[in-house]
Amino acid sequence: MFRCHACGKTEGREKLVSEVFDIDGKSVRVENIPATVCAHCGEPTFARETTERVRRMVHGEAKPVKSVPMDVFAFR
Repeated sequence: MFRCHACGKTEGREKLVSEVFDIDGKSVRVENIPATVCAHCGEPTFARETTERVRRMVHGEAKPVKSVPMDVFAFR
């Protein structure tokens, strides 16, 4: 049964999400990641196999499908 690790609610929906990861100081975006997304707070949760596949992809086992410029903001 799904339970959100952020808010504790139990209603989730299967969706494809995009996430940005910082890999050795470089930001990379992975699109269309299958996730269970909390219906209450929107926090995505990934299956263990999905997390491992993303890890392998961003550490060189896959080539990017495209490159895009990214704006960077400093909070301070």
